[in-house]
Amino acid sequence: MQFEEEREKRVNKIEQILTAYLPKEEGYQKTIFKAMNYSVLAGGKRLRPMLMAETFKLFGGQEAALLEPFMAAIEMIHTYSLVHDDLPAMDNDEYRRGRKTTHIVFGEAMAILAGDGLLNYAFETASKAFQTINKLNQNDELEAYKRVAKAHEILAIKAGIYGMIGGQVVDVEDYDGIVDLPRLDFIYCLKTSALIEASMMIGAVLAGANENETRNMEKIARDIGLAFQIKDDILDVTSSPDVLGKPIHSDEKNNKTTYVTLMDVSKASEVVAMISQRALNVYKELPYENEFLETLMLHLINREN
Repeated sequence: MQFEEEREKRVNKIEQILTAYLPKEEGYQKTIFKAMNYSVLAGGKRLRPMLMAETFKLFGGQEAALLEPFMAAIEMIHTYSLVHDDLPAMDNDEYRRGRKTTHIVFGEAMAILAGDGLLNYAFETASKAFQTINKLNQNDELEAYKRVAKAHEILAIKAGIYGMIGGQVVDVEDYDGIVDLPRLDFIYCLKTSALIEASMMIGAVLAGANENETRNMEKIARDIGLAFQIKDDILDVTSSPDVLGKPIHSDEKNNKTTYVTLMDVSKASEVVAMISQRALNVYKELPYENEFLETLMLHLINREN
């Protein structure tokens, strides 16, 4: 399997799904639509919808039409978090994914509204999965409704105060410059891992995975997210803006505690390897296989951007 070629095919498919669900740029409020679409279509790895789709395949999911609204929704939520992260009150970044951030192009007020719009529109989009059930020849419509409802619940929890937003809250609070490792892990597991957990859990649930299988995917995703964020800490020090697609040394500029500030790059890399192996060990215990998903997880661990 040519991984990069296969990944590019999946990214292109995800782009088509996103474009289909984004709002038309018309009407008196068209500026908000332009800002939302600018933000979502800025490119990126499309990691979360890809993980969702591949987990769906892992558990033998058949009806992709049920999945696609959630694939679009998770990327909208991820994008809104980036739009707000880049704001002057947060990280105050001027570039994201190699081009100017939303607040630089549209102004701070419109960027705030674009983020708010994407979050609300994400749930509006995910709700379209309920409409899809009626169009499919489901042997058990009640079971399909239950799966979609459970997926909605997961999306709401993992994006909210007990998930991504909760992690962001702890991240922005002032602790006199002192953040210990347990607190940092808490931030990373909520701020970064939560949406990855949502992606893989939703993929599993919509495919019909049982509760224990879904919890195992949550464990795998949590470790993937934690390793991903620690790797991000490392790349912020060792990479370049051209390779990374965003400014480097932003953690230092914002006086942020990271794994690299708590330990050196070498030690942080060892932690990434350990956490990643833990995730792969749980994955290999599953009685299912998806070669691309396993390769994708390994790629995320060893990425350079």
